[in-house]
Amino acid sequence: MKANLLGYDAEALQRFFLEQGEKPFRARQVMRWIHQSGEAEFSRMSDLARGLREKLAATACVEAPQIVGDTLAADGTRKWLLKVDGANAVEAVFIPEASRGTLCVSSQAGCVLDCAFCSTGKQGFNRNLSTAEIVGQLWLANKELHREVSSGRIISNVVMMGMGEPLLNLDNVIPALRLMLDDNAYGLSRRRVTVSTAGVIPGMDRLRDECPVALAVSLHAPNDALRDRLVPLNRKYPLRELLAACNRYLEKAPRDFVTFEYVMLEGVNDGDAEARELVAIAARVRCKYNLIPFNPFPRSEFRRSGPERIRRFGEILQRAGVTVTTRKTRGDDIAAACGQLAGDVADRTRRRVVLKEVRA
Repeated sequence: MKANLLGYDAEALQRFFLEQGEKPFRARQVMRWIHQSGEAEFSRMSDLARGLREKLAATACVEAPQIVGDTLAADGTRKWLLKVDGANAVEAVFIPEASRGTLCVSSQAGCVLDCAFCSTGKQGFNRNLSTAEIVGQLWLANKELHREVSSGRIISNVVMMGMGEPLLNLDNVIPALRLMLDDNAYGLSRRRVTVSTAGVIPGMDRLRDECPVALAVSLHAPNDALRDRLVPLNRKYPLRELLAACNRYLEKAPRDFVTFEYVMLEGVNDGDAEARELVAIAARVRCKYNLIPFNPFPRSEFRRSGPERIRRFGEILQRAGVTVTTRKTRGDDIAAACGQLAGDVADRTRRRVVLKEVRA
């Protein structure tokens, strides 16, 4: 079986070339061809010796997920459905803005956590994505977007907020992050790469030690009783332990705050009392709140908080000196908004098995 070099970070690629009897500096050359030039054919890597190109063609490949769906929203948001194997497909979303272009990347086929307000969690869970399947989303998006804009950086930010819980797949996510940060690959700043988690504390500690990037925590409730209902993972890692892990993470984080994501659910978590509880949390962890209007999906039990209620909620936080933003809903007409990604997951029964392991 050929080695898929798309998923090899610098260290792994150097080992690969040493095993091939080649100099380790070849890793830098090949990384630039793959990730900066978007090249998948070794025969076109012109600064490599012909013999090496032939050897690579025999032993390696550059293979990304297959695009099986490409939809464009009225606001310019673009969503790709990417086939990762014979049975599963995931989704990646590009969000263009005046000052940046953000790619939302998936880390799993489905999601094990089953958060109450998230469409992805209702799809079940099949498997973790490989490093090549994670990086392949960025590689493909770059290629597709550069068909329309031939020069300059289009994707300036990457957020691991697509399908799945990234911190349950760190063996593959960390090498992918290292490629995103590597100057011979995508050269993104640690401040412009964000990993979102529902609060997998061992994963937060490992990410802090091995590859600290910007951190977003899906909070969604200011107390354990409500969070147990909305985010079942809270039953294993309650708020007190989660906030302590956030403070540990901040010791090495590239930003001096954690972003707390907070989906606004009418009559559930959007009252003045909940806002005041969030003020108390902000006194314990350096943070900012990102209020997210709920994005509905079929058979959901929740409704989106009204604009005035969201405004009032944010005002309570701001008057207490807390930084707060309200996320503009993007791509909801193509089901590309936060919490709407669903993909196509083959085996929806594995979630029960894996979730039992996570909660154990």
